[in-house]
Amino acid sequence: MAPLSLPLWSLLKPRGRLQKASAFCNVLQSSHHRPLSSRSRGRSLGAVAHGVGPLLSRQHAPPNYAARVSRCSSRAPDATERLRCVYNETKRRTEDLIPAICANSINPDTIFANNEMSLRDTEIYGFDYDYTLAFYSRNLHTLIFNIARDILITNHNYPEGLRNYEYIPNFAVRGLHYDVQKALLMKIDAFHYIQLGTVYRGLYPVPDEEVIAMYESCHVPLENMSDFYGKSSHGHTMKQFMDIFSLPEMTLLCCVNDFFMKHNIDYEPVHLYKDVKEAIRDVHVKGIMYRAVEADIGKYICYGEQSHAVLKKLSEDGKKMFLITNSPFDFVDRGMNYIVGKDWRDLFDVVIVQADKPGFFNDRGKPFRRVTDKGALLWDRIHKLEKGKIYKQGNLYEFLRLTGWRGSKVLYFGDHIYSDLADLTLKHGWRTGAIIPELRKEIKIMNTEQYMHMMAWLQALTGLIEQMQVHRDAASQAVVEEWIKEREDMRSQTKDIFNAQFGSLFRTYHNPTYFSRRLSRFADIYMASISCLLNYDFQHTFFPRRTPLQHEGPFWPEHSPAGISVPSQLSKVNVDSD
Repeated sequence: MAPLSLPLWSLLKPRGRLQKASAFCNVLQSSHHRPLSSRSRGRSLGAVAHGVGPLLSRQHAPPNYAARVSRCSSRAPDATERLRCVYNETKRRTEDLIPAICANSINPDTIFANNEMSLRDTEIYGFDYDYTLAFYSRNLHTLIFNIARDILITNHNYPEGLRNYEYIPNFAVRGLHYDVQKALLMKIDAFHYIQLGTVYRGLYPVPDEEVIAMYESCHVPLENMSDFYGKSSHGHTMKQFMDIFSLPEMTLLCCVNDFFMKHNIDYEPVHLYKDVKEAIRDVHVKGIMYRAVEADIGKYICYGEQSHAVLKKLSEDGKKMFLITNSPFDFVDRGMNYIVGKDWRDLFDVVIVQADKPGFFNDRGKPFRRVTDKGALLWDRIHKLEKGKIYKQGNLYEFLRLTGWRGSKVLYFGDHIYSDLADLTLKHGWRTGAIIPELRKEIKIMNTEQYMHMMAWLQALTGLIEQMQVHRDAASQAVVEEWIKEREDMRSQTKDIFNAQFGSLFRTYHNPTYFSRRLSRFADIYMASISCLLNYDFQHTFFPRRTPLQHEGPFWPEHSPAGISVPSQLSKVNVDSD
């Protein structure tokens, strides 16, 4: 049974639950979109009564709620007491809605849509290998960290004391930026603003005052940001870490910085960045990581049976499939033998290794080259890409010419937003699917009562602040300042619940992260793992939610995510109807 992806199904929830959740959404929308003029200040408490109160009391709420809020004015002639009365009533009403809100959990196995897309139109499925078909345990990050750390010591003459540092699994998150010249790791939002509290020098946060002094208004100018592929080049001082393999690199950078600062060692941050980058590259390019994984593949690869099930389902439905990866053939062959079996190549119409993405998508000069089963390179010209054979390098333009696989009938999956997906959607019109393993953990957190409770009250409190800020007398402003402080504390708590250092992969407080904005632009759909495809048939259409723009009203009663759970009785009815 596929998870339902249409908001229409949420309308079939028990009426009371729907109406309460709908009312809460409307409360938040109305409180954020009803500006008050100076002439309205005297009526602003009434605005809350007429904006928040009736919307809630309309939906199976106590019929006298609006009256209770309105009576705050008569019961408490003092302005501050009236504000506190409204605060208490709003908080109580939010508490009453928590059970209904908590009933709306999100399914972690849902495929989420940024752009409307139908599998009915998809004939060809393409895949990256690492973190798309092959998922790795944390042991791999520890391995990469340890090898790169030792390379710094043996090949670059870094201090022996660095061996005391171990990989910290939950330190960094994907999508962070690193200021190469200042040796600072940080999270930046979609508008190029640094999130205070997420700037780290070494393993310790930089005080907000220092960050504000270094970066005027906490804004990073466009010319300083990383280039299109997240790299620090051509004068860009920021490097963005976009792939999952970059987690040990970020941690190693911070550990080396930490060592130098603790021992008062003067160093050049640019040299440090380049040395760490080179050490990490050697782990991959020189095959050190590949040989270690091949020697104990069960220790590093996980969830192989799920990837196998997806490939088998596609094959049985007659879909064409291809693999384009930067990894070498021996490594891919060993992994796919473990995941699928020795006949894994029978599933794919084309297999391309060491493709050198993202150059593969742009460089017309590299021809394809055949690779034998023993890894030898052949010199003959490639006139067609044959099933069961292995090809190296090449370029997308030649791939399109030889296969004819063009446009929206092709869907390609990868984990790297830039290297795997950006060029395909911007230049070639392929459909793209992003694999975001971190989704599963974040959704589980968002489904907890603690998180839902915090977010519900945070939204309600924000609406109160926006409405009540028009009271300019000193006493009222003092109350509003208390609310603002409470809001700031809650925002920090909602960050820490995901990651104590950097928060959510997708949010910088209320704004989307720089990573999240790129994800929404370059991926038609995204999911936690490729196994999410098992929940859908090949006639399914994915619809993005029509979330109201800031100037739009909430036309739809409930803007529920695609993965909202469905009451068991509805699921049973749907299954029976099949």
